[in-house]
Amino acid sequence: MILAGGDGVRLWPLSRRQRPKQFLSLLDERSLLGQTLARLEGLEATPPIVICHEAHRFLAAEQLRRAGAVGATLLLEPEGRGTAPAIALAALLAEAEGRDGPLLVLPSDHHLPDEAAFRSALGAAARLAGQGRLVTFGVVPIRAETGYGYIRAGEPLGEAGFSVVRFVEKPDAATAEAFLVAGDHYWNSGIFVLPAGGYLAALGAFEPAMLDACRRAMAGAATDLDFLRPAPDAFLASPAGSIDVAVMERTEAAAMVPLAAGWSDIGSWQALWEALPRDADDNALRGDVVCAASHGLMVHAESRLVAALGVEDLVIVETDDAVLVADRTRAQALRGLVARLEEQGRDETRRTTTVFRPWGHYQSLDVGPRHQVKHITVRPGARLSRQLHHHRAEHWVVVSGTARVTLDDETYLIGENESTFIPVGRVHCLENPGSVSLELIEVQSGSYLGEDDIVRLDDRYGRE
Repeated sequence: MILAGGDGVRLWPLSRRQRPKQFLSLLDERSLLGQTLARLEGLEATPPIVICHEAHRFLAAEQLRRAGAVGATLLLEPEGRGTAPAIALAALLAEAEGRDGPLLVLPSDHHLPDEAAFRSALGAAARLAGQGRLVTFGVVPIRAETGYGYIRAGEPLGEAGFSVVRFVEKPDAATAEAFLVAGDHYWNSGIFVLPAGGYLAALGAFEPAMLDACRRAMAGAATDLDFLRPAPDAFLASPAGSIDVAVMERTEAAAMVPLAAGWSDIGSWQALWEALPRDADDNALRGDVVCAASHGLMVHAESRLVAALGVEDLVIVETDDAVLVADRTRAQALRGLVARLEEQGRDETRRTTTVFRPWGHYQSLDVGPRHQVKHITVRPGARLSRQLHHHRAEHWVVVSGTARVTLDDETYLIGENESTFIPVGRVHCLENPGSVSLELIEVQSGSYLGEDDIVRLDDRYGRE
């Protein structure tokens, strides 16, 4: 199972509430979720159960499609309740479907460059899980890190595992240094291998209300298009909690397998800088970037040229609506800055200019008084809802592909370099009947241009 429900903003301004980091392409052309799915290739495993937030369902579904994750189950949380209930949902589904073998639990946004080392550790963890152990992976530390939780290893278990003495919250610098010297403390990776039945039994013993809520949620689950929706009222009745607090810190069955695979949670710009290739001046550069007499930079340019001269140890991130300049060594403090922006009601912490829909996506190119310009991409065979607007008119210009347009009772095709006009209040629908993506420019004009001025009359995706 893959945990893809986070909405973190530690990599702002790239990561937003509407598009958190697991859906971003930070290390190569694949998203972090895509890399996690690729990590499963070649394993003797059933198709993954991917758990994500309701608000990210279309984005997650598109990335699963791109990754070729055939047979994956996309399970939607109406609201996050932490890792313990999320894993319980997957364990209950695995039991109900008769899936044999242990449950591999992977965060969707981590980096594991040494695949061979990961698979070797995974084999040892699976053997321990087969003996009834609840297994976590402890990352072999390479420095005294205050940003991670730790696991203290106990007595050896077999050839590659240990019992767990305790879990430790993020330590101060002196304690982290002592852990490194002692050699028996490992970073808490958040990766687990669990016997489904054993995990559910432990959760029932320690958090019976949580397990009961999850059981009722899965008993009332409903299938909606490509999604599996647990009964929302039942799931929201569950107490919130992490697997560490709810189970791992309390069970006698906890075990740990060391992991030396270059792991990183990509939890800050500093962590991303460490994971990326760097030039002779120790600069990690992505996009259209030119640097001179600069050292130790993390620069990410999305939409324009970024030039840096005579600066050191900075994070510079440019998107089409925000720019971050920060001390790279203080990147862990970014959460406080984002919280300040949210207090000011800044929309840049929440939304992105690219919005994903079940039929494709659109990018807002320009917004002004009484006008908005969008670049719309419609997947082959997809269709937008039949709808009308009370306050805006739309002009569509096809850039590539072919559009099938319905305006009231008339249906017609428009091709490349052709256009059509949708007056205010007229019922209309846009469809891509072709085998390639439909690209068009939409120019909106009117007194109100909000997305809530969409009156859907018919929608194949079941949206209200």
